[in-house]
Amino acid sequence: MADQSGPSIQQVYDRYLDDPSVVRSTKTLLAYRSAYGRLIELISPETPIRAVTREVCREVLDTLRYLPPNAVKRYRGLSGLEAAARAKAEGLTPMGALTINGHIQKLSALLNWALNEGYIDRNPARGLKVIDPVRRKDKRHPFAPWQLQRIFGTPLYRGCQNDETGYARPGPNRPKRGRFWVPLIGLYSGMRLNEICQLDVTDVRVIDGVHCFVITTHGQSGTTDKRLKTGNAERIVPIHPKLIEISLLDYVARLGSLRPGKLFPELSVACTGYYSDTFSKWFANFLAKAGAKAPRTSFHSFRHNFRDALREAKVEKEIAYALGGWAGDGPDDESASAENYGRGFRIAALYDAIAKVSYPGLDLHHLEQP
Repeated sequence: MADQSGPSIQQVYDRYLDDPSVVRSTKTLLAYRSAYGRLIELISPETPIRAVTREVCREVLDTLRYLPPNAVKRYRGLSGLEAAARAKAEGLTPMGALTINGHIQKLSALLNWALNEGYIDRNPARGLKVIDPVRRKDKRHPFAPWQLQRIFGTPLYRGCQNDETGYARPGPNRPKRGRFWVPLIGLYSGMRLNEICQLDVTDVRVIDGVHCFVITTHGQSGTTDKRLKTGNAERIVPIHPKLIEISLLDYVARLGSLRPGKLFPELSVACTGYYSDTFSKWFANFLAKAGAKAPRTSFHSFRHNFRDALREAKVEKEIAYALGGWAGDGPDDESASAENYGRGFRIAALYDAIAKVSYPGLDLHHLEQP
C-alpha cells in the first residue's frame, strides 16, 4: 500500500519553487508553470509525495508519449489522460522525444529536490526517458549556401522600403539596425540569438588592440536585464573582419554618441525576460518571405554554420569552444578549458582563429556600400 504520510506533490512543488537558494528567470518560471502543471495534473495534486512510485512515473511517461503538441489548446476541458486517449485514437503525432524527456527531467528534478529535503527516500523517476530517434547532430542543420544567399540577398540587405513592415519589399532605403545586423553577427560570431539582441553599446570594446564583443550579464552602463544560457556562455569574441568591412564599428560609434544603452535599442524584451523571443518570431517570418525556409533550420543554424566554418579552417577545438561558449565533450576532454570564455588564450589568438571563418560562395559585396 502506498505511503499516505507527508506533504502532497503539489505542496512539495510549491516549496520547491520557494527555495531561496535557487534563482530562476521569468522564462524558466513560465516553462515550469506549463510543464509542472501538466505533470502534477497527471499525478493528481493531492497525491502524497511518498505515493509517487516508479510505476506512477512510468504511467506519466506513457501518457506523455501520446500527447500531441499544444494539447491544452487542442483539447480544452479535457484532462491529460483524456487528451492522450483522444489523440491516440485520432492517430495524432505526439510531442517529440526531446519534449517528452524534458518533462520527465523536470519531474525527476522535483523528486530529487524532495529526496534532498528528506520527503522521500529515493527518486522514482531517475533514469526514465524515451529513445530519441533523431540524432543530436541532426536536430538543427546549418543554413545551406543557397539559403545564406537568399537571406542576405533580400531587400533588407539590398534596398527596402523600411526595416519594419516594409523590410521584404524592394525600395530605396538601406536601414542598418537590429534586423540588419543581428543575422550577420550570428553568422560571423556564432553567438546565440539572445546574446546578440541584449548587447549593450559598451559590450563592444577594444581589448589588447582588438575590437571585441564582451558577452556577459554585467553591463558597464548599469543594465541588469541580460541573461546567459550557461556559465560557459560568458566570454570574449573578437569581431570578425567582415563585420568591420560592412561598417559595424561605424554603426556602434554613431549609436554610442547618441545613447549609452542597448546596441539595438529598437529590439524589445519579451515577457519572458529574453530579447530573443520576439526577434525569433520575426526571423521565422523573414526566412519564409526570403524563400529560405527549410526543415530543421532556424536562427540557431547560424551557430552551426559558424562551427562548421571553424572546422573547415582547422581551428583548434579548444579555441573553437572558447569562441562559441561550448562546453567540452566529456569529463576527460581537455577542451573543457573553454568553460571560462577563452581562459589560456590571448585575444590575438582568438582573433586569428575567427578571422579564418569564411563562407565560400556567399557574396556580400553589396553590403559594403554605405
